[in-house]
Amino acid sequence: MACDLTKGRSRPCKDALGGNSKLYLFNYIENPFTVANGEATSMNVGLTQAFEYDLYGDGNTLEESMVGDRNTGSRVNTQTLTIVVTVPDAATNAEFNLLVASYSQAVVVDRNGNHRAIGIDDGIDWTVVQSTGGAKTDGTTYTITGVSETNELAPFLDDATVTAFEAIVS
Repeated sequence: MACDLTKGRSRPCKDALGGNSKLYLFNYIENPFTVANGEATSMNVGLTQAFEYDLYGDGNTLEESMVGDRNTGSRVNTQTLTIVVTVPDAATNAEFNLLVASYSQAVVVDRNGNHRAIGIDDGIDWTVVQSTGGAKTDGTTYTITGVSETNELAPFLDDATVTAFEAIVS
């Protein structure tokens, strides 16, 4: 049967870091990557531009929650990406207004150098919260939260796809 388990996993080394270091956003394109067995192995030639956001601090997270339903024979993976961007300004306000209106997709890079594609089925729905703290040491930030539903966990980009993707980053 196609959904039978095929292998186990040995205990990994304790050498991974949590958190994310970069976010790349790009405009919606159908099938931005070719995915096989949890890995993006090539990039759609129509994907020609992505925008880079450097991420700092500990508030930048990606959480995936996959749920199967035996009653309906279906499953859904909810991807939730939370990003904190500091020092609001007019140009970023304008860009985040566009972001919320868009069906953008993303690649997020974790602190271990892994690139994962997010929202590749239907795009990402975004919420932007701009806040200014009350104390002088409180943050003045945007917290952007993107939510996407898909059928599988986010694919990892293979090395050749990372190279091709990074070549289109503005």
